[in-house]
Amino acid sequence: MTDHTQGSIEGVRIVPLKRIPDERGTIMHGLRADAMTHPFGEVYFKKLYPGIINGWHVHETLMLNYICLSGMMKLVLYDNREHSPTYRQFQEVYFGDDNYCLIHIPPGVANASKSMTAPHALFCNVASEPHDPSIKYRRISPHSGEIPYDWARKDF
Repeated sequence: MTDHTQGSIEGVRIVPLKRIPDERGTIMHGLRADAMTHPFGEVYFKKLYPGIINGWHVHETLMLNYICLSGMMKLVLYDNREHSPTYRQFQEVYFGDDNYCLIHIPPGVANASKSMTAPHALFCNVASEPHDPSIKYRRISPHSGEIPYDWARKDF
């Protein structure tokens, strides 16, 4: 699986995924072993309600792989890695029904997401490590201002 576009944050990859519809339904491709750049840990799913901001989360060692299966989400990434060439840069990704893709998020990149659809958006994460409360990660309130991002809708 080599067809991907490079994101604006160092190490973030966005990989277009295929949907194959027929009269029985739709096959939705996910993550292939040959696209994994790290060990496999666990898969989990999360339902997000409209207007709720999930994040910020910053993982020290965990590699995240997000796929929005239903609905649309806004994912905002912030490069928190001091030695990265894209330190303190943002990247916004709108993904789901209208942009079906896999987003690889490296450790140290803060991420937060928001559902853009009602009644919810459903996403999947293929994480590089199983959930372990002793593994360090940091939560930052999306309203604290520590990460200077404005979550208000922008009507141009």
